[in-house]
Amino acid sequence: MLSNTATPIYYGQFRDAVMRGDIPVNREISLEMNRIDSLIENPGVYYDDNAINGFIEYCNNELTLVDGSDLHLLDTFKLWAEQIFGWFYFVERSVYQPNENGKGGRYVRKKIKKRLTNKQYLIVARGAAKSMYASCIQSFFLNIDTSTTHQITTAPTMKQAEEVMSPIRTSITRSRGPLMKFLTEGSINNTTGPKANRVKLASTKKGIENFLTGSLLEIRPMSIDKLQGLRCKTATVDEWLSGDIREDVVGAIEQGASKLEDYLIVATSSEGTVRNGIGDTVKMELMSILKGEYMNPHVSIWIYKLDDIKEINDPSTWVKANPNLGKTVTYETYQLDVERAEKAPATRNDIIAKRFGIPLEGYTYFFTYEETLPHHLRNYSGMTCALGADLSQGDDFCAFTFLFPLKGGAFGVKTRSYISSLTFDRLPAAMRTKYEEFMHEGSLIVMEGTVLDMLDVYEDLDRHIIESEYDVLAFGFDPYNAKAFVDRWESENGPFGIEKVIQGAKTESVPLGELKKLASERMLFFDEELMTFAMGNCIVIEDTNGNRKLLKKRKEQKIDNVAAMMDAYVAYKLNKESFE
Repeated sequence: MLSNTATPIYYGQFRDAVMRGDIPVNREISLEMNRIDSLIENPGVYYDDNAINGFIEYCNNELTLVDGSDLHLLDTFKLWAEQIFGWFYFVERSVYQPNENGKGGRYVRKKIKKRLTNKQYLIVARGAAKSMYASCIQSFFLNIDTSTTHQITTAPTMKQAEEVMSPIRTSITRSRGPLMKFLTEGSINNTTGPKANRVKLASTKKGIENFLTGSLLEIRPMSIDKLQGLRCKTATVDEWLSGDIREDVVGAIEQGASKLEDYLIVATSSEGTVRNGIGDTVKMELMSILKGEYMNPHVSIWIYKLDDIKEINDPSTWVKANPNLGKTVTYETYQLDVERAEKAPATRNDIIAKRFGIPLEGYTYFFTYEETLPHHLRNYSGMTCALGADLSQGDDFCAFTFLFPLKGGAFGVKTRSYISSLTFDRLPAAMRTKYEEFMHEGSLIVMEGTVLDMLDVYEDLDRHIIESEYDVLAFGFDPYNAKAFVDRWESENGPFGIEKVIQGAKTESVPLGELKKLASERMLFFDEELMTFAMGNCIVIEDTNGNRKLLKKRKEQKIDNVAAMMDAYVAYKLNKESFE
């Protein structure tokens, strides 16, 4: 029954298990537990056990897994769903009430019961049956809600979104329970005969349709253009953190869904390896809600992860990252991934993010995680060096890398990059925080204006070289957008040692291979976070002949300093005699 003092059934069982020490939880889950405890104490918020028990009975009696076997709801599914279906509050509204004779009517003030939770964020490790949970939610609203609803599911690819649809299709085929038997009775081909002989629920070209209510569940592409302006009552977003998503699709869905009273958005994902995008900005907002920095009781947040990377060595803590460990995925699978991460360092970032929920910097396609770790602080004042310049994003980001030849074939590395104030102001919150780090260490300079003036950049760089007492003997540059800068350099420093490095596999393949060897032997001595960031984002395309070239995958993922380092390395090799 409805109560403003009752403890939720399944949350109460979960809390007792945590207090006994049976279930280890991380910091984020404990903060969410504090939020639920405050809802229990709030006299204005009510708990209804009928709503959550109805959902559980529907799932256990009617739904199936993808392979057709019976579905039995996991304890975690009950815990998460209870946050959606269990909590209510009352608001006063003016409601139109028709007169008893059916003619005319008037507005009267009434108290209306509303579901509290409109959004649920579920960040949990790979193999925790997230898509199955989303499928249960969608099926429930499609078949139990008597109103005509538009429901959508979206994921980075359309095929990925099918993972939410396929269990519902299987349950329609299987028709396990009495409700499904009734809804699937009849033929979809019967369009002119008696309505009683027509099928009421079917998978069609549009998606999955309930012909009794006129409700539709369909797949939509994960793009703001395709998602804004909808009036969807229920939406599930899958893997919104995993890929390189640069748009806040949850925000776009919410703007359209908020036209309806009791809309619901469930965003599920495992942690990703692409940093500082919109996903990190959303997570910063979720953390501020969890910490109580701002109140938003309409959002349910379940973030499962390890508290520390050292816990990977302790299997008893793995359940912090995947609460369904041992049920939907085996301990053996996790153990094999831990061993693989140790033996194949290139896979380490992906495994730690996906299996243990610890986000690491960038996709290390080319440089492994260990190769991107900075060295201790060094000073190269008064030394000879080669300078590399990458000015190809002149309106956005100018990168310079100094390469200092050291004894034993090693190189010292220093960076200096420039960005316009307009570009800096338009950065998303997570990326802005990262750029502020670079500014603090002195490797990134923000220059006033809409676009960068190359001559202003030249003067600032020239002043930096003089102050640092660097002796630049060779200058390598990518010719795109570099004419004004190079002309000034040539007029002031002479034409000697200036080398044009054209981008492409023919030019880049050899120096990239050599830089990779130097990085793997830890012979590139860099001490700046900007260089770590650039190397972490560095992706290389390799053709069938093994030739490689840098892929500038996204403007936001700055690898310009790696390109500048390669230009400096080419210029150094072509002018080696100057350094001897």
